[in-house]
Amino acid sequence: MSNPEQLDYDFVVIGSGFGGSVSALRLAEKGHRVLVLEQGKALGAKDMPKTNWNLRRWLWLPGLKFFGLFKMTFFKHVTVISGVGVGGGSLVYANTLPVPKSVFFKAASWAHLADWEAELKPYYTTALKMLGATENPKLQVGDLALKELGRRLGREEYFEPTQVAVFFGKPEVTVEDPYFGGEGIERAGCRFCGSCMTGCPHNAKNTLDKNYLHFAQKRGARVQAESEVVDVTPLDGAEGASGYLVKWRRSTSFWGPSGEVRAGAVVFSGGVLGTLKLLLKLKTSSLPQLSDRLGYGVRTNSESLTFSTTYDAGQDFSEGIAIGALLETDENSHLEIVRYGAGSGFWRLLSGPMVQGGNLGVRLWKLLWDMVRHPVLNFRALSVKDWARSTHVLLFMQSLDSRLRFKRGLFGGLSSSMEQGAPPTALMPEAAALAQEYAELTNAKPMALVLESLLGIPSTAHILGGACMGRDATEGVIDQNNRVFGYQNLWICDGSMISANIGVNPSLTITALTERAMDKIPP
Repeated sequence: MSNPEQLDYDFVVIGSGFGGSVSALRLAEKGHRVLVLEQGKALGAKDMPKTNWNLRRWLWLPGLKFFGLFKMTFFKHVTVISGVGVGGGSLVYANTLPVPKSVFFKAASWAHLADWEAELKPYYTTALKMLGATENPKLQVGDLALKELGRRLGREEYFEPTQVAVFFGKPEVTVEDPYFGGEGIERAGCRFCGSCMTGCPHNAKNTLDKNYLHFAQKRGARVQAESEVVDVTPLDGAEGASGYLVKWRRSTSFWGPSGEVRAGAVVFSGGVLGTLKLLLKLKTSSLPQLSDRLGYGVRTNSESLTFSTTYDAGQDFSEGIAIGALLETDENSHLEIVRYGAGSGFWRLLSGPMVQGGNLGVRLWKLLWDMVRHPVLNFRALSVKDWARSTHVLLFMQSLDSRLRFKRGLFGGLSSSMEQGAPPTALMPEAAALAQEYAELTNAKPMALVLESLLGIPSTAHILGGACMGRDATEGVIDQNNRVFGYQNLWICDGSMISANIGVNPSLTITALTERAMDKIPP
C-alpha cells in the first residue's frame, strides 16, 4: 500500500447499509481513516414521510427530484425493492432479524469454504446485540390469525414472534441510550403504529445510523451523503497494491459537484444493485481483472407477495410493528404478516383480485371473471377508506434455489437472465392457498399486485448474490474472507456476497458476515 501520508483515507466504504455500516465502525475502531460514500440522503425523523402517498419523501427517483428512502427497480424476471439513504436498507426494512436454518449454511454452493454455522455463530451474537434485537412483545390481530392458521395446518409449534430491532420502552417516552451504557443515542418507546417501512418517525426503530454508523463517526469515520461513486482505479495501474483513486459525483443534482479521493483500500457495500452495477461497469474499464463470475448467482429468496383486505371496518390491521410474527409452513417455506401504518395506501393503486393460471390469457380471463362475478366484494376491497388499516401483506418465502444472472444492459443499467433452475414467479400455488385460508380467518378478500397476477413477475426486498464466494476466480468473485479475486485491498460486504438461498430476511446474516470479514483485517 502507498505511504499513508500520500493517501486521503485508509479505506473508502461505498454504501452505508448493513455491510457498509459494520465495515465503517470496525475499521475505525482499528485506527483506520475511513470515508463512507452514500448515494442517498441523510434523513432524520422529521424527514420521514407520514404515509407512502408523499411520493417525494418516500420514493428515490432523482430524475423527478424525489429524494426519498424507497426504491423500486424493474427487471424481466423480478421487481427489486430496496432502501436508499444513510443507513441503507435499515431505513425501510421490517426490523426482523432471524438466523437462517442449517440448510443455508450447508448449501453446496459455499459449504466447502468453511463450517459456516460454527464460524458465524459468535458474529450473529455480536450483530444481534449491536442491532438491539428483542422479541416482539405484542401480538396483534394479524399475528393471532397467523397463529390460528398454523393450528389449522397442524404446525402451531412452528409459529413464533419475530426478533426485531425495535426499542420497546414506554411508548413515546424518550430515555437515555438503553443499549450501549449511555454512549449511544436517546431512544423513544415504540408506539406500534406500523410505520416501520416508511421510515420510523418516532425514534423507536434501531436503524444503522443509531448504532454502527453512530459509533463509527464517534471514532473518526466520515460519512458523506448524496455521493454516488462512478470510478475506482488502481493507483499503480495494476492490482491495487498502492491503493485506489475513487471518484464520486453528486447524486441529487445533475449539475452538482464531483470529487475524488485517494484511498489505500475500498469496501464495496452498495447493495446488490449498487455494487453489481458499479463493478460490471468497472470490469469494462478500471478493474478488468474482476472475475468472470461477476453477476452470476443472483437469488430472489423465492418470494411471493399477496394482500388480504378485510371487509370488517372495526378491525385495524395497521397496529403493530411491520412484521410481528412468522410461521414456518413446511421445511422449506415460511409466511410472515406485514403491515403498513395507517394512511399508507399507495399499493391500493396497483392491486386487484388474486388469480393463478398457466399463461397470461388464462390469468387475464380469471381476473376479469372475478371482477364480474364478485363486483360488490371487489368494490368493497378496492374502495376501503384506509387501505393500510384494512390490509395485511402476506410475505411467503422459500429456501428452494434458483439463480439469475445480472449483466450490464443498455445505458449502463442492469438486465436479468436465467442462470439455473425455474424462473422466479409470483404464481406459487402454496402461497395462494395460504392467502385464501388466511383471508377466511380475517373476513377478507385475497388480493395481489395486478402486474404480478398477470405477468407472474414477483417482487422481492431481498435480492442477494451476484458477487458470490469461491475457492478462486473461476468459482466466485470473492474468497471466504470477502476479498476480491484479481486485486489487492478490495472487499465486498453486502447482500451480493450471499452465496446460497437464505430463505429468511437477510439483514442479520449480512451483518454477521461483514463482522467476520472485518475481524480478519488487521489494525
